[in-house]
Amino acid sequence: MMRVVVAALIEREGALLVGQRRRGDKLALKWEFPGGKVRPEESLEQALFRELQEELGVAATVGPEIYRTRYRYSEHSHELLLVFFAATIDADPHNLAFEQICWVERERLQAYDFLPADRELVTRLAAGEWRAVS
Repeated sequence: MMRVVVAALIEREGALLVGQRRRGDKLALKWEFPGGKVRPEESLEQALFRELQEELGVAATVGPEIYRTRYRYSEHSHELLLVFFAATIDADPHNLAFEQICWVERERLQAYDFLPADRELVTRLAAGEWRAVS
């Protein structure tokens, strides 16, 4: 079984928005990009729009797909398909779902303890492989 997850790369003034999972959550205190699971009736873009409203209280414009990968966590029976999109938001984000959120310069991303499924993308972002269209 495959579970599809979407995430947003939201860049502002050279920094990307990241969130830290809450204490008590699975993979607690790991960092990730905002987003979440796609429901059966949703497109990838619809799911990301909904997730950003739920997690950050913002309306988003979902841009192009930037990256996708598959990952299987040992504690889960299903494989994840993670799809990352460029996105812009209409207002300052509010932390509605994380331990904390922050803007991180891409050169500093690797200093954060990201989810294993995100690490290859983080390495590529830190190397400057993707730039948002501002």
